[in-house]
Amino acid sequence: MFKSLIIYVVLGVFLFVLKPMATQAETACQIVEKKKIKVEGYISKKFRKERRKIAKEFTEMGDTRTALRAFPMGKSSDVVAVGRCVPAYIARHVLATAIKYTGGVGSLVTQSFIHSHWIGIGTTMFDEPSQRKVTTAQVNQLLNPDLDDKEFHTLYQKLSKQNELVPFFGLKVPNAKIPGNTNNTLLNP
Repeated sequence: MFKSLIIYVVLGVFLFVLKPMATQAETACQIVEKKKIKVEGYISKKFRKERRKIAKEFTEMGDTRTALRAFPMGKSSDVVAVGRCVPAYIARHVLATAIKYTGGVGSLVTQSFIHSHWIGIGTTMFDEPSQRKVTTAQVNQLLNPDLDDKEFHTLYQKLSKQNELVPFFGLKVPNAKIPGNTNNTLLNP
């Protein structure tokens, strides 16, 4: 009995110390030949019958796999999410194709909420505090073929940075999705 108690205490202390270290470590991106990029989401309902052809169009660049569904009610959402390990050439191709077959690109999701080798198009799984509205000009900046992977993701992170204040029942309150941002209603000016 006493032996098992000591084992559990040591194990608990060990896990308590290791957990913060594990969450802080950011893994290096695997090459796409090893770990394919998954393109997942919704296309507009009017393209329902062409879904297989559209899925092939999304995978033209290679090293991708798709899971597309037709949105049940007309146009799909305009929300797009791009993981931090997605190569810029694949991300640009998927963004350009998504503009044709979804409701366009109107919001970007912060990369910290998504898997590193994943792209979501027309997705409805993220709430407003985890998104950031973008303009057509900003989307065109992302579609610039001169951007390499690092420049693309730096620009994406800049454009998808979360708002400090979000609407909540007619008020602007601190965004609870930002780490360290409390629900304190007093903000420094």
